[in-house]
Amino acid sequence: MSGQIFYRERQKVKDGSQNPRFRVVAVAGLDLKVYTDHLRMGEIKQLADTVGADLVALKGGGGSGKKRSNGQTQPIQ
Repeated sequence: MSGQIFYRERQKVKDGSQNPRFRVVAVAGLDLKVYTDHLRMGEIKQLADTVGADLVALKGGGGSGKKRSNGQTQPIQ
């Protein structure tokens, strides 16, 4: 079984911007460390090809993105 690299598109990306658009969120089944916050898709694909991993795109939650004021987390259902 090959490992998996989970990534998502950045929240605050502007059209026409030259900044990288993606963020690696998690890695499963690999010994891989990523030392940057944002990557371009070509860079993520090159990482996956080199280590033999599958890429998994995470879907956005569609929420408002506001944090809870009481500091507690909600359990995953």
